[in-house]
Amino acid sequence: MMQWGGVAAELTVTQCRGKGFKASLPLASSSTDSALSARVVCYVTGRGISSPVRMAAIRTLRKLCQHSQHQLCKLHTSAPRQEAVVISGRKLARQIREEARVDVDKMVLAGHRRPHLSVVLVGENPASHSYVLNKTRAAADVGISSETILKQSDISEEELLDLIYKLNTDHRVDGLLVQLPLPDHIDERAICNAVSPTKDVDGFHVVNVGRLCLDQSTMLPATPWGVWEIIKRTGIPTIGKNVVVAGRSKNVGMPIAMLLHTDSRHERPGGDATVTISHRHTPKEQLSQHTKIADIIVAAAGIPNLITPDMIKEGAAVIDVGINRVQDPVTGKSRLVGDVDFEGVRKKAGFITPVPGGVGPMTVAMLMKNTIKAAKNVLLFPPERIRMAAAS
Repeated sequence: MMQWGGVAAELTVTQCRGKGFKASLPLASSSTDSALSARVVCYVTGRGISSPVRMAAIRTLRKLCQHSQHQLCKLHTSAPRQEAVVISGRKLARQIREEARVDVDKMVLAGHRRPHLSVVLVGENPASHSYVLNKTRAAADVGISSETILKQSDISEEELLDLIYKLNTDHRVDGLLVQLPLPDHIDERAICNAVSPTKDVDGFHVVNVGRLCLDQSTMLPATPWGVWEIIKRTGIPTIGKNVVVAGRSKNVGMPIAMLLHTDSRHERPGGDATVTISHRHTPKEQLSQHTKIADIIVAAAGIPNLITPDMIKEGAAVIDVGINRVQDPVTGKSRLVGDVDFEGVRKKAGFITPVPGGVGPMTVAMLMKNTIKAAKNVLLFPPERIRMAAAS
């Protein structure tokens, strides 16, 4: 008899026809996991096997069993938990931009002109200028031609609407965006709705927002689409999962929630997740109750350190959309942070995106995809239909 994990097991040696002797030991772990049950079998072949050889075979089998028992014990030993996988938005964005570059090359090889993006930038907001520069650089990288139209902050709303109308009717312009935010005296919603839905690469026009909500193919807002692509390309499951979206803005939080909860069988497939949306009136303790059971957390509230380690469950995926500029207590210099306590949460989460280098690069990459989509729409639909859409 031998002891195996506290369970007695009988070692048997039998003579087999044409095979010499067979030494056999049934193994059964004390665990209920049947996958850990096994049988170690050793054949000793040859004729005229003497008793010493037979005993040597048994000793070999015993050593094999001891080694196997050691390996099985290692299966029951919990290794120290690894930190979260940090999702590189820059790496994913490079993949998407390469896809965009291939699309542009195919269009040019087919005899079509390059897609063209027009960006209207109002005022001297340094952040806006930086964002626009990143967009035009990305356009050049994938082969899209672009222009930036600068306007003073005192431009009237009527003048801006006139400029948008001219760009809507310019057949050379495929994609058009007006960089937000705008000066206080200009109605942003009126400006977003003035951009032709077919050229609205930001996906902010009411028609595109409505089509998004109806699960129809449309221009998706770049940041929510970027979040969706991060989740899909990383292989994070969504079907039947609990998701919390912290933030309800119409340009980010709401579209992200729509993409994640809608039906995967529809024209514009969704994530089939169960989504909870929180906002500034959601008490912190109530938000924590939701995040503790969430498989995916998307933080898009614009509040530094909104999501802390005690608020998430182990292995959750945490996507940080927040961009906040705070003062470093050590250096005294300003730095960018998200809505998530990155260093704390990464020790508990399964996946996490950094700030910067997470969602930001994906936003720019998806904007390039929308510009190409707008250019293809011009090829698919007759000019008269495009003009009618621009006038809507």
